[in-house]
Amino acid sequence: MSQTATATHTRRGIWRSIGPAIIVASVVLGPGSILISSRVGVQFGYSMLWMLLGASILMMGTMALGARLGATLKATPCDEIARRFGRGASILIGVTVFLIVALFQSSNNIAVLSALELLIPADEGRGVMSGWGGVIALVLLNAVIIATLFGFKRLYHPIERLMMILVMIMLVAFVANLIAAGPPILEMLAGLVPHLPVEARRQLVPYRGDGGAVVDPWWPIQGLLGTTLSVAGAFYQAYLVREKGWGLEQVRRGTVDSMVGIAILGGISMMIMVTAGTVLHGRIEASELKTVDDVARQLEPAFGQWAKVLFSTGLFAAAFSSFFINAAVGGTVLSDSLKLGSSIDARWPKLLTTLALLVGMVLALFSAGLAHVIGGQSVDVIIYAQALTVLGLPLLAIAMLYLARRSRLQTGRSTPLWMLIIALIASAAAVALAFRTAWRVYLLMTAQAA
Repeated sequence: MSQTATATHTRRGIWRSIGPAIIVASVVLGPGSILISSRVGVQFGYSMLWMLLGASILMMGTMALGARLGATLKATPCDEIARRFGRGASILIGVTVFLIVALFQSSNNIAVLSALELLIPADEGRGVMSGWGGVIALVLLNAVIIATLFGFKRLYHPIERLMMILVMIMLVAFVANLIAAGPPILEMLAGLVPHLPVEARRQLVPYRGDGGAVVDPWWPIQGLLGTTLSVAGAFYQAYLVREKGWGLEQVRRGTVDSMVGIAILGGISMMIMVTAGTVLHGRIEASELKTVDDVARQLEPAFGQWAKVLFSTGLFAAAFSSFFINAAVGGTVLSDSLKLGSSIDARWPKLLTTLALLVGMVLALFSAGLAHVIGGQSVDVIIYAQALTVLGLPLLAIAMLYLARRSRLQTGRSTPLWMLIIALIASAAAVALAFRTAWRVYLLMTAQAA
């Protein structure tokens, strides 16, 4: 084989091997990550870059553990849990993952509408995606995704190629915005040194302030950690590795691939945070950024119309890349927990993925303010998603630690110590996030009751 052919073969091998990691990165880098990274940049400037880096490292280790579990466990993760704790425990995990991703799927639908609203000019004050225009757009988009889901006999490779393209679009769009922002390099590097801003040191847990309003300076930081450290995505990595057919001998390559995928995720999030910190920090309040289109419009005066188009393109790619995979995570894990199949090519995972898509679409129609068109009531999706996260994050983190022990018993090979240490730290972080979220939800509910 010639040197050119060998190099080409090597490049193809690298691109094939990072597929599962890129897919999981596409799940966790959705519109929520873009909005939260922007808000943290506006509120804290570059001072939280170190925390994003730390969360990315934790996600790397957790994803590496997920890849190892997929390559070493004799059965699927949910089947292994069912064998030890009963089918009920397995179903609890499956239902939890399904509900979390189904609810968060609504944000992907809303982000698609926001991106289209920005990309398609409107002559009147009311946007083209308002009212029935938004309903039709979401119905058509979900219909295309569902048709694709059932149209391909083998979905993994088409999905992998699509995710690669969308991630590259995101990279180009947000790199262009970063270059236009021109951040000061030394100040940006200083943000990688661990320290807490003054407002974040004063109160570590949410509290009720004057007038009964809930005050939580850490809320955007918690959102940043929660969207970067996606335990559900790491749990799904085991399924992707099994879908790929990897064995124990390929675990080392899978570990590197996981790091590559999350490095891409963390890098894009950092670019968004730095761009917002450079252009908007100290000029507007973080509370002014309520939606992703607010972020794009705030950047327009500094960058011009093309920057808004680039940002919207990156947003659309992020929303669409996580659109299908996010639903597939819930559909596949729930199907496996019910012992109905664990491959996305099987009938029941496809049906349950379709259900997750439809639930996300319906919730988006309400939460986007389109409820009046179909005569419904608005639903506070975020509150329900937070409540489910309280159960989901610690449960999944503990399940992964248990599965690591099962893997050692089955193969006779211990899970690398560094993976276990990172998984333990990630579990502790998940419990802390869950506690803060539970307390915040309690404060909000009691305030509303009063």
